Amino acid sequence: MKNKEYCPYCGTKLVLKELKNEGLIPYCNNCNDYRFELYSVAVSMIIINKKENKSLLIKQYDTNYYRFVAGYINKGETAEDAVKREMNEEIGIKPILIKPLKTSYFEKTETLMLNYLAVVDTLDIKPNYEVDSFSWFDIDDARENLKSTSLAKEFYDYFLVNKELLNV
Repeated sequence: MKNKEYCPYCGTKLVLKELKNEGLIPYCNNCNDYRFELYSVAVSMIIINKKENKSLLIKQYDTNYYRFVAGYINKGETAEDAVKREMNEEIGIKPILIKPLKTSYFEKTETLMLNYLAVVDTLDIKPNYEVDSFSWFDIDDARENLKSTSLAKEFYDYFLVNKELLNV
């Protein structure tokens, strides 16, 4: 029980109990119910301008490597709405098209990452305080500017292999 030791509803210490076809699951003896572990969910975007054949990468938080625009999904918000909100907040533009690409669980922060393709019709962005710097790269060259062991690189590789299927 990595995330939860106590029931979020009544505060009773959870125990592991066998659930058919699920294995050992945290269980509350007071509520008589299973309590599945919770985790965060976030979106990241491969932002491209098809007309200019460019892909946007940003640097944040005083790091020296590029990454995608990304952010956590707020309670009650859809993933697609989070994509639009994060893009508007961080770079001041809205996508003209978004498509889901790939998902992956990021163990370090216990976050399910939902990666999207976001097509834009401008190169003129207005970064907010979260963005230290940004660059537009040729679509086929952008992956070389991502950390080799990053989830972003995994997502970008998937995008490059499937971009014809995405009509990009």
